[in-house]
Amino acid sequence: MRVLNIGSMNLDYVYKVDHIILPGETQATESREVFPGGKGINQSVALAKAGVEVYHAGLIGRGGQPFLDICEAFGIHRDFIRQLDAPDGHTVIQIDKEAQNSILLYGGTNRMLTEAFIDEVLSHFTSEDMLLLQNEVNLLPYIVDRAYEKGMTIALNPSPFDQRLDAVDMTKIKLFLLNEVEGHQLTGKTEPSEILSALKVLYPHAKVVLTLGKDGAMYADQNETCFQPIFPVDAVDTTAAGDTFTGYFIAGCIQGLSKQGSLQLGAKASSIAVTRPGAVPSIPFLHEVMEALAPSAAV
Repeated sequence: MRVLNIGSMNLDYVYKVDHIILPGETQATESREVFPGGKGINQSVALAKAGVEVYHAGLIGRGGQPFLDICEAFGIHRDFIRQLDAPDGHTVIQIDKEAQNSILLYGGTNRMLTEAFIDEVLSHFTSEDMLLLQNEVNLLPYIVDRAYEKGMTIALNPSPFDQRLDAVDMTKIKLFLLNEVEGHQLTGKTEPSEILSALKVLYPHAKVVLTLGKDGAMYADQNETCFQPIFPVDAVDTTAAGDTFTGYFIAGCIQGLSKQGSLQLGAKASSIAVTRPGAVPSIPFLHEVMEALAPSAAV
């Protein structure tokens, strides 16, 4: 199965701080680094490093060459990346001494997709393929509708969660990958078990992965529920942890692992990612994940 990811590409401006800044406060930063990132490209890199054939589609701006370089380096098909004479998407990220982050996002070229571009991209894919989406690009409702008409398996990471998602026909989503905050925003429930139960009622044909931060992750569908605890590590940067988990979970499923095995693969990969700075640079290769898993239960 091929994966098409119509997703964001952001330049991440990462500032190390003592604490996340407060309203009205001025704070000197310890350092500033610039990394290529964005939920879309992060997840494509995770998929590629996990051994999946992935095509990334989207728009970059004047400073977007690093994203083409990333695709070249990790074997991501870049046939559907177009460059505009416009500002790139970017983020301003604060990382405090506890490795927690705060992210300010500017959409830039990620919000300039056109229906004609979407139609062109989707014309190259079939019902045998998966479409992976996040909420950092525009035209999400149109993308979902057109992909559903083609019979593609649609996976959605509804992040950042905002009112733009109201126009998306969620009944067309086959796999939700979300954290407990997004789960609450989607269902109104707060307890993980209640979130999963509500999603089963709302979207009975969908599969759900619910990440719980330090409390691990859960998978649920109409027939199965399973849980995976975290692998404790000393974190230095949690920026791409969720995207790494998403890519590796999907890779595990495509490669024939059980849902429990796919959760474990995602959890181990994300535990490695948080020990490294940056977004794309922090994502491990499959051989690193398998070597790290070797002392524990096999997937």
